[in-house]
Amino acid sequence: MVHKFVNPIENRYRTDIASIFTEETKLKNWLKVEAVLATVNAQLNTIPSKAAEEINKKANLNHVKLDRVKEIDDEIHHDLMAMVKALAEQCEGDAGKYIHLGATSYDIEDTATALQLREALNYIKKSLSELLMVLVRITEEKKNLVCIGRTHGQHAIPTTYGMRFGVWAYEISRHLDRLEQIIERISFGKMSGAVGTMASFGEKGIKLQTKVMQLLDLNSVLIANQIIQRDRHAEVIILTSLIGQSLAKIARQFRILQRNEVAEMFEPFKKNQVGSSTMPHKRNPHKSERICSLARVLKSNVIPALDNIILEDERDLTNSANERIIIAENFIILDYIIHQMTSILQGVEFDEIKIEKNLNLTKGACLSEKIMIELVNRGIGRQEGHEILRQAAIKAINENRFMEEILNNNSKIKEKFSEKELKDLLDPHQYIGLAQAQTEQLLETLRKKYDI
Repeated sequence: MVHKFVNPIENRYRTDIASIFTEETKLKNWLKVEAVLATVNAQLNTIPSKAAEEINKKANLNHVKLDRVKEIDDEIHHDLMAMVKALAEQCEGDAGKYIHLGATSYDIEDTATALQLREALNYIKKSLSELLMVLVRITEEKKNLVCIGRTHGQHAIPTTYGMRFGVWAYEISRHLDRLEQIIERISFGKMSGAVGTMASFGEKGIKLQTKVMQLLDLNSVLIANQIIQRDRHAEVIILTSLIGQSLAKIARQFRILQRNEVAEMFEPFKKNQVGSSTMPHKRNPHKSERICSLARVLKSNVIPALDNIILEDERDLTNSANERIIIAENFIILDYIIHQMTSILQGVEFDEIKIEKNLNLTKGACLSEKIMIELVNRGIGRQEGHEILRQAAIKAINENRFMEEILNNNSKIKEKFSEKELKDLLDPHQYIGLAQAQTEQLLETLRKKYDI
């Protein structure tokens, strides 16, 4: 029977990171841990050296086949024990009887998962670093491009596109910091037997666990029950969701700024790309919408990850089934949307004519704060100045007139400003505060930090 894909991460949203989560890779990691356990058992004179050598020789995918493991699993309903049996079948002499000695299933499972998650997090680190480099480039290129800033969906005061992209770059940089920290916290394994007491390893337990983790380049837990505690794994899933939400935030801004009535910033649109099956004129921001959609999946998987922390007594199995889904799903989806966002940003288009038009859309009303502050400097109280500008802004909107014209007809304004002074004050390009300085400061910091 030909396998039919059910989950679109198998084809539509798949990236190369998926290779870390295949059944073959999982089996390879299990075999690696079993081989190291045998090596250390031999070093501690618990099993014969020749047995450990044979186990190490056969503990790989060249000898232990996934199909055979599945076949045994169908009979015994225990996938890890199926691996042990499949490995034992391949070992010559009596080496097979020493495989998995003293260990419980999750000694192997959780230690192998640590290897898997460390590799996956480092993979995401690379993808995210590439995205950051693109954001830094655009921040540099657009640091002087003045645009209208918006709060509550309304025109506020001017800002720059460099500052807007800089805010996003700074956020991605924080995620890279979190990745470094979480890689360290997830890189822990255990080899402590049933309920974590190390009784099966005797007095050598702590030494054995330490040696196994050293050979795997992992840290050794100080104490655990039958599994590594799931606060570590939940933190990983939460991080994938956090990154996803940041990408969704950027994508949402694309969707807003690509609207016809705004039309400042656009996803790239290929020559033969179709926006709508029925409306030929459409240029939909569908990649950004896809990012927002998939980020919701990442967020939803935080709930089972948090619930997995609450296991009964020394162990129960309620984490196991959902972890087979949520870990792979979140990493594959996250890597996919990182690559999607990187692609969008590499081809981002700006309409600088429309950006300038929107900057002046309120006919100078967006500069009312600037004039209000200057009124205070010239002797008019802040509250009185606020009311003068509020009324003028309302009049400008209602009568479709420029603020400059309205203010020039206001007696109190005329007392304080010449027409030329007022004209200069109403230049939106001259009211961006320290946007450029802050952007430069950020760029300098990121260049040093990442050796750009």
